[in-house]
Parts: sequence; C-alpha cells; structure tokens
Amino acid sequence: MKVALTYNLKKKDQTKPEDYFSEFDSEETIGAIVSALKTKGHSVEAIDVEYPRLFSFFKKNRVDMVFNIAEGRCGKFRESEVPAILDYLNIPYTGSSTFSLALALNKALTKKILKAEGVITPNFQVFSKENAALSPDLKFPLIVKPNCEGSAKGINKSNVVHNQQDLMNKVKEVIRVYKQEALVEEFIEGKELTVGILENGKTSILPILEIDFSTCKNSGEYFYSWRMKEFQGNEQLGLVPTFHCPARLDKKTEELVKEAALKTHRAVGCLDISRTDIRLDSNNVPYVLEINPLPGLDPKESNFPIMAYAAGMRYEDLIEAILLSASERKGKSN
Repeated sequence: MKVALTYNLKKKDQTKPEDYFSEFDSEETIGAIVSALKTKGHSVEAIDVEYPRLFSFFKKNRVDMVFNIAEGRCGKFRESEVPAILDYLNIPYTGSSTFSLALALNKALTKKILKAEGVITPNFQVFSKENAALSPDLKFPLIVKPNCEGSAKGINKSNVVHNQQDLMNKVKEVIRVYKQEALVEEFIEGKELTVGILENGKTSILPILEIDFSTCKNSGEYFYSWRMKEFQGNEQLGLVPTFHCPARLDKKTEELVKEAALKTHRAVGCLDISRTDIRLDSNNVPYVLEINPLPGLDPKESNFPIMAYAAGMRYEDLIEAILLSASERKGKSN
C-alpha cells in the first residue's frame, strides 16, 4: 500500500509560548511510524503539514491511504484541517472524521454530549468573560482549563483552585493567554486512568492504564499537567509517575471504566483509535474528563502504545492495525 504520513513536527521557537508545540510530534515518533509501516511492506512518504504545497502534493501524487497524526496549525478546529483537505480530494485517511476531531477538541461541547448520553463527567461551567459569576452548583476544588487545547496546554498545579479569588485569577489568565473560553470543572480527587480503544476488525478495549502520581511528590503535581506530559520521567523535576497496566482495579470497577470509555468513543463518533481520560472518585465512580481521537504514538512514552504493549502487540502491529482499520472502512464505502 502506498501511504502518506501527515504530521506536525515539534519545534523550538523562543518567540512562542513554551507549550505552543506540545501537541506536535518529534522526529523520533515520525521515524518510528515510518519504520513500522515499511516493516509491514508499505511504501511511505512523510509530509509535514507546514509544507507550503501540501494541497498540491495530494493533487499530484496518488496515495492509497493517509496515516494522519497532524494536529493542524491554528484555531478551534485545527485538528480537522488536514482531514478536511483529504475529504475534499476524496483521499482516505486513518482516524476520526473532521466532525469528530473538531468536536473532541471542544471539551465543553463534548461534555454536553456525554451528559446527554448518560456518561458521567465532572460538573462544569464555561467562562467566556473574565468577570462571569460562578454557578452555585459547582463545588471547590475546581480545575481551570483552556476549552480547546490538547496535551494539557495551559494546565499546571495552580489550575486547581480552592477559592473564588484564585478561580477568577486563573480564568482571566486562560482567557487572555489562550484567546479562548475557560472551562471550569469540579476536580475529581482520585485515581487517574486512561483507556485506549482500537478498531482492528473489531472494537477492542486495550488494558486500562493507571497513572500513579504518588511518586511525584517533589513536583507538587498530582495530575497530568503540561509539565508532567512534557517532561515525564525527569527525576530532577520530580515528574516520575508510575504506570500500572493493567490498572489496579476490581472487576466491577474495570467494567464500569471500560463501558464509560466505549460509550464516549461512540458518542463522539471516533474511528480506528481513541484514548479516553478518566478519574475515579472515592466511591470508584468513573468520571470521563475528555477523549483524544488523535492520541500520541511515541513508541517509548505515549500512553496508547503502553496499553497496546500490555495487550501483547508490537509497535508495528499497532500501526498496522490502525492502517488496516481505515482500509477496511474504505473498502466498505466503495
């Protein structure tokens, strides 16, 4: 199969905020995916979406499938940019549709759909203005997030707030720095989990990954902040979470968590692959925080490959499964 890999390359630019390129992929990840595809017998061309002639490349070069990991460049719907071009050119690609990618990036809109589908998610409020009043239904502690960002951009330990003044200060900061609404939701104190779903001939729920932050005392951060994701494993910074895969859960809780992840995957309309972040409260009730239809595929550090390895897959098997799921879907649509 002739495959094009579309991606955004992670860069360093001191004129940009330090978390600006966090969603983009490293040369190591891009190289690993190319190598995996070639190992499975495919020819591959890697295309950075910053490439100025991206549109003309696909008009001039025939490919059987695009393996898409591109996050897009800017805006609230950026993850849909490359898939939208491919849809226009009638070129099949891996992963979710333009609609699902745009939806999932909007945390508040996703949460509204989850609530309508009976999926438990923390109570929340969207702040579009800095001086808006807090709903009396929300109880501290709260966490403040940019509403349309991924990779924990704009989130650090100070985003968990315990009083009105700190809340207002953080809401103002998010709105001003990220030029978008601030999502405020109740902070769930409890076990952090993430669940991968892979459609490889059937819908498979991978072994649940538990991220234990009790080993991160020196950092003062006990959840997936931007620093935790960006510098994971840095002992000097204390950003050394412990991973348990499968997660340490009783059978009943495990089934509840898997059910919540699968319902979220289907409610958002994800295809081929997704990763849902969940927290358990003190009563082992799973709260869905968000879903990522474009989960990281770094073979060493990303959560999704860790779960695939626990399921007995090799990295090249994971990449091939994603490709074949999209190819099978293409065959059914013809």
